[in-house]
Amino acid sequence: MAMTAFSNSRPEAALGSTADAAQTFSVAEVVGLPFIRAHSDPNRACLSWPDGRLNNSEFAAAVAATAQTLRDRHGITSGSVVGVLLRNVPELITTMFATWSLGAALTPINPSLTDDEVLFQLSDSGAKALVGEERADALSLELGLGYLSATDECFRAAAGAISVDVIPDVSGVRDDDAGLIVYTSGTTGKPKGCVLEQSALAAMVWSLVHGLDHGEDVRSLLVLPLFHCNGLLAGTVMPLKLGGSVHVLPKFDPSTFWGVVETERPSYFSAVPTIFSVLEARTTREVDASSLRFVICGAAPMSKDAIARFEKKFDLDMVEGYGLSECSVCATLNRNDGTAKPGTVGPALPGFEIGIKDPGGTLLPVGEAGEVVIASRTIMRGYLGRPEATAEALRDGWLHTGDVGFLDSDGYLTLVDRIKDLIIRGGENIYPKEIEDALLGHELVVEAAVVGAPDEKYGEVVVAHVALRNGASITEEELLAFLEQRLARYKLPTRIHLREGLPKNAVGKIVKEELRKV
Repeated sequence: MAMTAFSNSRPEAALGSTADAAQTFSVAEVVGLPFIRAHSDPNRACLSWPDGRLNNSEFAAAVAATAQTLRDRHGITSGSVVGVLLRNVPELITTMFATWSLGAALTPINPSLTDDEVLFQLSDSGAKALVGEERADALSLELGLGYLSATDECFRAAAGAISVDVIPDVSGVRDDDAGLIVYTSGTTGKPKGCVLEQSALAAMVWSLVHGLDHGEDVRSLLVLPLFHCNGLLAGTVMPLKLGGSVHVLPKFDPSTFWGVVETERPSYFSAVPTIFSVLEARTTREVDASSLRFVICGAAPMSKDAIARFEKKFDLDMVEGYGLSECSVCATLNRNDGTAKPGTVGPALPGFEIGIKDPGGTLLPVGEAGEVVIASRTIMRGYLGRPEATAEALRDGWLHTGDVGFLDSDGYLTLVDRIKDLIIRGGENIYPKEIEDALLGHELVVEAAVVGAPDEKYGEVVVAHVALRNGASITEEELLAFLEQRLARYKLPTRIHLREGLPKNAVGKIVKEELRKV
């Protein structure tokens, strides 16, 4: 059979290439977005949050004033790195555009990290200044960095016309300037900084803009944390590039979430499976979700049954996608045009090529499972200061993801699991996701995670961890009986732990490393 890679771009749109310029925005279009919007429609809504709102002119003024402070007070110029240690607040978005306008890179820091972890990221990234609140002030002193308070008046510059002499000149920002240094979770060692160049970010925004039918009056409800590419690009830059607006949600709270939707009237939001599962399980009242054209699910695969339950309950279309920080956000995405295939994470986005490789590096035919590889101009420059890890991830013109999947004849990608999560029981390969999806097919199960546990006889055995709906009750024996009708006997868990909830990281992904210790 012929080896296959599916693409929604020209073949040369691969890693490190200079693909068709029409398949991207210019760096100036993205970096200069606040000032372009202010010039074209100064009074249009731009950014809102529970305590306030900014129109285009006000937002651009805040960006310009922040950039001026970073440059004049802290010496931030082209090639500098600025850290930001903030929860989901508008000042983080202001800082991002201000940093970009100076040709500098932003490294967003997860506020839930310990002080030592924050200091590691600041040191590793080479940050010259840190933006934040009291905690950031103390940590910047420890490293001798410049500090800019998020309550500084530059973040809330007065409304009105912006003087030409304070607008940053973004024409000097180069395609190969680093725009973001985003750190991986570090579950297998020290976190690694993914260096994403401005040209990669511009190409990613282009792909997101052209990958869906967004309709008119685009408005994003920003649910995901802003220390992650999804929140920054898919939740913020994309809707702003479409001429729309963003409402920043400081944190996700299922008890108040639908009230925010009904008040702010977003056209979409992007979230992770655990958020959708919690909303479906805990919402007991009728909600008005009519403003939402679709919702996007990412970060981890969601079972077909869980998707169907959410879509039916709220009468919404969910489009599931797949990507990782190393490719800027997203590589595949089901469309909202009636072509979505539940159970898959969609076909390649425009500007991407997706392939499946065997361990020897050969592209595999349709239907055969192997490692998912990605080629696109959105791929990272590499891991900062880690040439060996970079060489391992970026090989033969492809980003090697460490995920197992297969493509169908239409180019839709189905994820099987992470390579590292594979369980080998007595010589049989078992992928946890298949068991998790089977568990999630039970109407009482909200969350499920499957891990391998050492065993003298089989080497490894299957152990499941399950969280039920509020007030639900079921026994381990009843769940096993349910699974016996859906799985081969060797795939059945030897133990099922019923828990109130499963451990998650700050993005909302289940942390299996903690479950392996149980």
